[in-house]
Amino acid sequence: MARDSEFLNDSDGSDISMENEPTSKGKGKASARKGKTKPKMDAQAYTWEAAFQRSWDTVQEDEAGSLQRAVEDSVTRARRKRLLFPSVAIRRTIIRHVILLLDLSSANYAREFIVEWFDQNPLGQIGIVGMRAGVGERICGMTGNVQDVLKSISERHKLSPSGEPSLQNAIEIARNSMNHLPTHSSREIIIIFGSLTTCDPGSIHDTLDSCIKTKVRISVVALAAEMKICRELCDKTGGQFGVAMNEGHFKDLLFDLVPPPAQRALSKAAGGGGSANSADLMMIGFPKSIPDAAPAALCVCHSELKSHGYLCPRCLAKVCDVPTDCDICGLMIVSSPHLARSYHHLFPVKTYSALTSQNQFSFEEPSCHACARIFQTVPSHNVANGVSPFGRYRCPDCNKDFCSECDVFVHDVLHKCPGCAG
Repeated sequence: MARDSEFLNDSDGSDISMENEPTSKGKGKASARKGKTKPKMDAQAYTWEAAFQRSWDTVQEDEAGSLQRAVEDSVTRARRKRLLFPSVAIRRTIIRHVILLLDLSSANYAREFIVEWFDQNPLGQIGIVGMRAGVGERICGMTGNVQDVLKSISERHKLSPSGEPSLQNAIEIARNSMNHLPTHSSREIIIIFGSLTTCDPGSIHDTLDSCIKTKVRISVVALAAEMKICRELCDKTGGQFGVAMNEGHFKDLLFDLVPPPAQRALSKAAGGGGSANSADLMMIGFPKSIPDAAPAALCVCHSELKSHGYLCPRCLAKVCDVPTDCDICGLMIVSSPHLARSYHHLFPVKTYSALTSQNQFSFEEPSCHACARIFQTVPSHNVANGVSPFGRYRCPDCNKDFCSECDVFVHDVLHKCPGCAG
């Protein structure tokens, strides 16, 4: 009994108490070794321990004991992340054609992604291909109507997946559906992959070589783990690859693919010509809107009787929505607001600089230039890089100050600085 109680006392104590207590020779050496090696283990933590963040430790109460300020600061940090990228003018492809490859069970953020994608790319088109049972299944053809894409997602989401996915079959279907596209538009494939295996009928490297020749850009968002072939598909075609660590990270990876990618430069060997600034001219048409009081007529896109619609300026065919391609003459039909909204990717608003000290601003302008919100005078604590502790951001051109809400609204929605516009 004495040995059992002594053993329990030794095991219940901490390392420090074990080193100070007189024990036997063997136990003393073991305790000494344990006390020496523990700091080494703390210094060499596991990867998952190093990546773990105790977010609740960064939340602090204000003078009144409220957590509202801490929550607002965390939201501001998340919003400012995407605003810290360089705002220089980059040549981008604003007419995009994207095929979304996904298994029929992972459509969590597919609807939000599609809505945001069409909002930022009004001249683009999306098609959807599903992967199950070793084959690729066409869910929705290439279209510029967001309602048609969302309707196809809602119908196919009820089906449960079966078998293993096939990357090669799905990529071949997506690539073949974009062979007829002109050179001025982009060809992109976005894959949401949740498996660790792929069941392919042949060599997927041959499919990769075909995508490189036809200039198809492949991006992969993995839900399980990184696969070498997925990384190779993205690296060799110039796409993006990421593995989702959690639900929020998955949404961030997916929404990073919403802005149009930078256009790749064409060399002389690849047929780019002698001029680096050469560009292809394309023909587009601005349709005439038909009011709801007009007599019903058949549309060429759905073959349905509808009153409201648009007339193609070339062949006078009736279409339901714009932007779209005329099914009769093939003319791209867009409206002037859609064309204007696509330009903000080419000429982005410069990133506002965060004011971190009271010496940087004068108290003659105590409110936001856009919404007239009064700036706070007491700085917030635990602010990240690029975030103003006063919630105050300044345009580098007009030197007007804006709050964090207006900063995000200007860069995400308005795409025009109110101070520079006068």
